[in-house]
Amino acid sequence: MAGVSEDREVPTPQARSRDWPARLLRGGCGALSGLITGFTALGVAELVASAVRPESSPVTVVGGAVIDLTPPALKDFAVRNFGTDDKLVLQLGILALLALFAMAVGVAAPRHRLSGSAAVLVFGAIGAVAAVSRPDGGLLDALPSVVGALVASAVLYTLAGRLSPRPRSAAAAGGDGTFDRRGFVIAATAAVAASAGAGVLGRRLNASGAADAVASRAGAVLPKPASPARAVPAGADLGIRGLSSFTTSNKDFYRVDTALVVPRVDATAWRLRIHGKGVARPLTFGYDDLLRRELIERDITLTCVSNEVGGPYVGNARWIGVRLADLLREAGVRPPSRGGPADQIVARSVDGMTIGSPVETVMDGRDAMLALGMNGEPLPFDHGFPVRMLVPGLYGYVSACKWLQDLEITTFAEYDAYWVKRDWSKEAPIKTESRIDTPRPFASPKPGRVPVAGVAWAQHRGIARVEVRVDGGDWHPAKLAAEDTRDTWRQWVWEWPATSGNHTLEVRATDRDGHTQTSERVGTVPDGATGWHSVVVAVT
Repeated sequence: MAGVSEDREVPTPQARSRDWPARLLRGGCGALSGLITGFTALGVAELVASAVRPESSPVTVVGGAVIDLTPPALKDFAVRNFGTDDKLVLQLGILALLALFAMAVGVAAPRHRLSGSAAVLVFGAIGAVAAVSRPDGGLLDALPSVVGALVASAVLYTLAGRLSPRPRSAAAAGGDGTFDRRGFVIAATAAVAASAGAGVLGRRLNASGAADAVASRAGAVLPKPASPARAVPAGADLGIRGLSSFTTSNKDFYRVDTALVVPRVDATAWRLRIHGKGVARPLTFGYDDLLRRELIERDITLTCVSNEVGGPYVGNARWIGVRLADLLREAGVRPPSRGGPADQIVARSVDGMTIGSPVETVMDGRDAMLALGMNGEPLPFDHGFPVRMLVPGLYGYVSACKWLQDLEITTFAEYDAYWVKRDWSKEAPIKTESRIDTPRPFASPKPGRVPVAGVAWAQHRGIARVEVRVDGGDWHPAKLAAEDTRDTWRQWVWEWPATSGNHTLEVRATDRDGHTQTSERVGTVPDGATGWHSVVVAVT
């Protein structure tokens, strides 16, 4: 083995006992060399990714692959328990596993230099495979993982050589008879400095690329809509403490998607293509093209299919955009009911996400739109700037593609979108649901009149009635707030004559089609959760 003397004396047990601090030090330095190796791989990959695209960095592509391979139930668990922090948790988990792997390889590498270096290359190969297997992946996306692994492998080989056991006669050469400490420190310092420089430079280059996107959003001006939303009626917001406001602010609006890195799209370079089966005239639009069209403004409530009963993944905002049906008609698209050959619109995001929506639903007269603005400003990056899709009455995973760049007209028989491939339903109208916002679970209100209040939604059908009951007793009608439109949620309140003790409050809603939400409790897969939301309180 390189660096190991052939005529080294076999140490006695007493010598081994005396050398344990040195061996412990060498093991610690080995673990450190592994961490430096991992740091090198990520730093170099970050620099290379700045020349390819930010989404090609190893952590991003491996994280995306993990999301793709995660069973729906586990993915649902992550969303339920970590909320919008689920991606941060995933990234931290990947980095933690990388650190443990790197430390293990680093400890073994001084005695197995070639094997250790090869292990680093294998890890790089995993990143490369993950990169090209992404929905939007290409061969160039593998480059950051490959180059990062090659450089990191060379660094580990070098550091491991400095840690290889040496004969005691080498002590006079600057070591203590165990390994080249001075050489290790110099090599490790150089590797850390170079890797940090590469990482910082890569991040700055990526940031400069994102600056164009930021500037394009800052310069975007939303025209006055040709069809403005009507004023929110007086009494639509009951103003009760603890009750969700009628309009959800942009910063509080939920975000559920698979993007580990939020795309920063330059609106001046953005293009949307409409093509596919039954498209007589393929069309391409730029951002300014859409701004010059007739715009509509509507209040629309969005709901995520991952929302558990009583969950937070629902919000209401005022959107401005272009009617999607108008664009489809210009392209010559006809719904199936009028002889059209296609029944699915596949929306593609810049991050490779695919979302399938029914052509018939989009063109049935509802306010399906390509949204450009949210609550009076251009879409935030987190919510799809420059353009996203919205279809009232459908869960987001079959209607609300963010960072939109392509609309392909096809059939459900010919193509399964991203979530359908993962056991979710092809078509998913939003179910009639209601939620208690106040009192909170395990609250301790005083006896007397206690407002029990919340929101109910049945987008594109509207809410007709909300009822509340206590401890499984009779249902009591709640007072409904004024209705804005049938595409928005509706607040409600019931004045409860609370008495001392522990109590269970339950709520159910009935939509304008006469359907009352079921008591049967089922999970979110495959087409949304059902059941009555309940809250336990202790009146004292």
